Amino acid sequence: MMKWLWRSLALIALILGFIGVIVPGMPTTVFMLMAAGAASRGWPALHDWLLRHPRFGPPIHHWRDHGAVPRKAKWLALATMLLSMWMICVSPSALWVKWCIPSFMTLILIWLWTRPEIKSIATEHHP
Repeated sequence: MMKWLWRSLALIALILGFIGVIVPGMPTTVFMLMAAGAASRGWPALHDWLLRHPRFGPPIHHWRDHGAVPRKAKWLALATMLLSMWMICVSPSALWVKWCIPSFMTLILIWLWTRPEIKSIATEHHP
């Protein structure tokens, strides 16, 4: 039963990741990371395919091996979250929404920017 739950989660994340390839501003990498994590628990063939994929494989390896996030991804996340925060703040949303969601996004950005970057990891291993 758990195998099918992990497979379902992997498939949903994979579909959202593919949508992110097409739709500007929607993340791809985070969903591929989720797909790889879920597939590793219930769909080994999909997990192996993701790890070997020329576009999705390297970020998955960097995350899995080092917890690393590319600087480009950090800047893209910052830009899209700032745009989202602005849209929330100018919307007719409730005041608690205008405070809570941007605060949560800020915490996520702080966490994201404290992750190592691929470039810094490469220089640590190859002086």
